[in-house]
Amino acid sequence: MKTRTASKNAAASQLLLDQQLCFALYSANLAMHKVYRPLLKALELTYPQYLVMLVLWEQEDQTVSAIGERLYLDSATLTPLLKRLEAAGLVTRTRAAEDERQVLVGLTATGRQLRHKAQQVPPAVLCAADCSLGELKSIKQELETLRDKLVRAGDPEE
Repeated sequence: MKTRTASKNAAASQLLLDQQLCFALYSANLAMHKVYRPLLKALELTYPQYLVMLVLWEQEDQTVSAIGERLYLDSATLTPLLKRLEAAGLVTRTRAAEDERQVLVGLTATGRQLRHKAQQVPPAVLCAADCSLGELKSIKQELETLRDKLVRAGDPEE
């Protein structure tokens, strides 16, 4: 009888909110967005737009599909985001000459200039996290490992 009760309690504890990895990630993500929101407001960017700009600041003239792969976003999500960035004068979208099915995304002069202003974001986030650079690098690496495992688990073709 004790074994059955212990087993029942163990099963029930698996469904406690505080036992959920997904909730720890979700709530940390919400907290992170609260830190980013005012920083990105000064840049007039949303968080997903900021991610696109980071990708383009690393390397200009990328295809929509390459940006999507890097950010784990499909083109249906990315296209409206890119249209808003284009309307804001930060990026250009042009058809690739060698394959008109591909759309190349590049930075405008304004988009390039915004990079300088955005350099204040990472140090502000580091300060808000109140962790050492080493601690944050370790957390980031563990999250990337977890993400990669989950991506593989969710993709039966791999």
